[in-house]
Amino acid sequence: MTTTPALDDIVLIERFPQADDYRRLRSAAGLSHKSAAAAETGVLGTLYGVSLMHDGEVVGMGRIIGDGGCFYFVVDVAVAPALQGRGLGRRIMQTLDVWIRANAPASAHISLIADGDAKHLYAQYGFAELQRSVAMSYVV
Repeated sequence: MTTTPALDDIVLIERFPQADDYRRLRSAAGLSHKSAAAAETGVLGTLYGVSLMHDGEVVGMGRIIGDGGCFYFVVDVAVAPALQGRGLGRRIMQTLDVWIRANAPASAHISLIADGDAKHLYAQYGFAELQRSVAMSYVV
């Protein structure tokens, strides 16, 4: 992407990227590295995902994973660095939020882990820092 496209030229599609585009965009956006094998398997676990496209290139993405009943987890919200700060993350989150509200049972637990100031974006969709819980993880 050599020039910054107009926002009207960026199309949101309801399909999550294939593993190679997923890995490329994660890397470009500063998210953690995922192996090719992990990405190939991981993207198959997407309940719902979106891609932002410009001239056939994936420039943004977001997805929902989970068990389809009790737990849903918003992951992989990323926008190409040259396009950040233009409301595209909000566009992704709005679409994911509409899907969750239409498809998740009222008793479902919806969660995510926010990196840095992204917590302000997520707060616009009802996500709040947990007071009783601590997010914990480890990498194999």
